[in-house]
Amino acid sequence: MGARYTIYRVRHELERKLGVLKKRHPINPSFKQFISLEKWRKETPPFFFEGKNISLTPTPQESLKKRVEAMKQGRFVLFGKVEYDLGKDYDWVTNPVTGYRYDVNEHWSTIADFSEERGDIKFVWEKSRFAFLTDIIRYDFHFQEDQSEFVFGQIIDFIEKNPINCGPNYRCSQEISLRTMNWTLALYYYKDAPNLTEERFEKIMHAIYWQLHHIYHHIDFSRIAVRNNHAITETLMLYLSGLLFPFLPDTAKWSKEGEKWFQQEVEYQIYPDGTFLQFSMNYHRVVVQLLTWGLRLADLHGKSFSPIIKERAALSLKFLDVSSDSVSGKLPNYGNNDGALFYKWTEDDFRVYTSQLNDLRAVLENSVSKIQESQAWYGLKDFKVVEGNIQGVYEFQDGGYYIHQEDTIKTFLRCGSYKDRPSQSDNLHLDIFKDGINYLWDNGTYKYNTDKETVDYFTGCEGHNTLSLEGHNQMLRGGRFIWYYWIKRAKAKMSESAKQMIFEGEIEGFQYLEKEIIHSRKVEKNRGENQWLVTDKLSKANGKERSVYWHVNPEVFKLVEIQCKTLDGKIITPKVEEKWHSSYYGVKEKGIRYSFRSQQTMITTITLKET
Repeated sequence: MGARYTIYRVRHELERKLGVLKKRHPINPSFKQFISLEKWRKETPPFFFEGKNISLTPTPQESLKKRVEAMKQGRFVLFGKVEYDLGKDYDWVTNPVTGYRYDVNEHWSTIADFSEERGDIKFVWEKSRFAFLTDIIRYDFHFQEDQSEFVFGQIIDFIEKNPINCGPNYRCSQEISLRTMNWTLALYYYKDAPNLTEERFEKIMHAIYWQLHHIYHHIDFSRIAVRNNHAITETLMLYLSGLLFPFLPDTAKWSKEGEKWFQQEVEYQIYPDGTFLQFSMNYHRVVVQLLTWGLRLADLHGKSFSPIIKERAALSLKFLDVSSDSVSGKLPNYGNNDGALFYKWTEDDFRVYTSQLNDLRAVLENSVSKIQESQAWYGLKDFKVVEGNIQGVYEFQDGGYYIHQEDTIKTFLRCGSYKDRPSQSDNLHLDIFKDGINYLWDNGTYKYNTDKETVDYFTGCEGHNTLSLEGHNQMLRGGRFIWYYWIKRAKAKMSESAKQMIFEGEIEGFQYLEKEIIHSRKVEKNRGENQWLVTDKLSKANGKERSVYWHVNPEVFKLVEIQCKTLDGKIITPKVEEKWHSSYYGVKEKGIRYSFRSQQTMITTITLKET
């Protein structure tokens, strides 16, 4: 991770132990009034919308109504899938899975992110980021039922039950940033609501100021120790602080610094080919939504970023468009997937990326591939509808992605080295889509904080469509998000002729076992045929057993035929077993895995049978 990272982590740990962080982030600072509600209503800075004047025709939907009615009874859908009964008087600090209740009076700097007793802290953070407000606001608009009392009741309840800089909900500056952005949506939509009283407004502004203060005074943690989507979220929030809250002290300075840092992070984290340093489709969508916010609000305020921001945003859009399944709108469940979808302005499933990509497209190009409700919530209109035509071979060599599209069949492969922290040991993984169905898939993430065996399965080779050597991963597993012996050498190419697509890639892996071990994979597909020929070869591993894994969508299990043989023609009998799959964070479902073992080169034939 380098000297800069190491020096900072040492400094941060010293500041934590010596109480410096407690002094820098005071508990329950004295209350201040910054601006009156009347003055704010008269001088509201530009935003996506102002009040309930949205360019939409109300269209009540039963699924939306059902979710909102459940919320009012204390039942919330977490991570886009499972409903949890948190209770109507939820304390905001109890983990609904383990039942552990955090000490709300403990300073955030002494709270651990991970512990077996407490469980996954993300289950506490999920409601507290207030992403559910988009559902409430949409319900209010489409059903023409004022929800301002419920919304402000929730915000004030959080403020009163979470003392500033105390408890788990002040542990992460990204969560604080998202909470502030979502509260902003509520403030603007209910700007003129009688239920937004002077007292409530002052409490919210006081909390927002100290949340922004927290972000600014802990920004080095995300910019140095973490440097991923957290840094982009937090630096963007600092930039927006001066645009949306110019009446709060220090926001002019925070905004200027935030703009500079945001531009630095976007340029660093989005590679020149449009791929993203976290090697995760879900986290890349997070960045897409943040770019949509940043670019749209800058435009509304008559400001602009350096050209590199729009350039990298457009390149991101291109990469994700190419990676998307044109029928379902889904992407491979590739890389860490923590269930993050901050601004859900449609009824689309969590796994569908269509609206988020089109929102950014509308901001960048004034066009969309499909008109959806979400564009109206960004105040976007009068754009043209364009049809995508993604066919053929696409290589993204900076990130290491190789994609072939033939009609509605997508072949997706990963082959890349790392200059930034890897998240999973999954090189040379293969995904296959056909007619909107993900036949061979990535198993997902499940949870960050669970037992070691489960984490190793989901993040390692055996949870992907790739090869392991004597049960070992391509890289050595460390603690939590850490891998050692990063893949530093990788190369690949993908080509297409009138008759055939060919991918050839190789990585130098398993270096902690023996030097100069090369895993090469060749994938061949004849045009017009639903069949893939995959050859896996290892060098410098003679006499050692290797396993090739294939994870099949159980819904189409009977339509997938997988056969494997050695180079000399010997048929290898597969082990077919029930394993685990996770399309949504925190949800573990049954999956099907084929495993083939041999000490020789293996040639696998994958055939999708017609229904």
